[in-house]
Amino acid sequence: MIDELEKIPVRIKELRNILEISAIDLAKDIGVPFETYEQYEAGTLDIPISILYKIAHRLGTDATVIMTGEDPKMETASVCRAGKGVQVERHPGYEYSSLAYNFKGRTMEPLLVFLDPAKTSSSMILHSGQEFNYVIEGKVKVTVDNREFILEAGDSVYFNAALPHSQCAIDIPSQFITIIQEK
Repeated sequence: MIDELEKIPVRIKELRNILEISAIDLAKDIGVPFETYEQYEAGTLDIPISILYKIAHRLGTDATVIMTGEDPKMETASVCRAGKGVQVERHPGYEYSSLAYNFKGRTMEPLLVFLDPAKTSSSMILHSGQEFNYVIEGKVKVTVDNREFILEAGDSVYFNAALPHSQCAIDIPSQFITIIQEK
């Protein structure tokens, strides 16, 4: 049986074909090399969460559709019970749980992030908009444009997400809330 993570590239390709957008054009539109996009769509390279949102935007859909195959349904309020967010593991050592996946027309994306210090890579990413990180437990090193911030439970950082940035757990498994607002 194919799991939800393996269905993501299939959904992207299906939506892209329905909309008659070539893979080359989609790669160009989201700002990644075509060879990288081919690996995303083939399922041989994990798709960063920021790229999932760019793809969803370009395909005129919600990221929830790409992640789950279902449209978000709530317009007034959406409750996410403990442990019930949509799970997405897009980078080694990072496990994301979307906390507002069922709210239509989101302008920001709140995610609960679990970091495993044994698996976390500190490769830098960037995306449009702004990002907020609030550490719930553990110790997290947040790097923004070559500046390092060591955050512990209760600490937070807000930054320009268009700058190269990364997060990694220090010594013990850690978790934080991130809120991403793309432009």
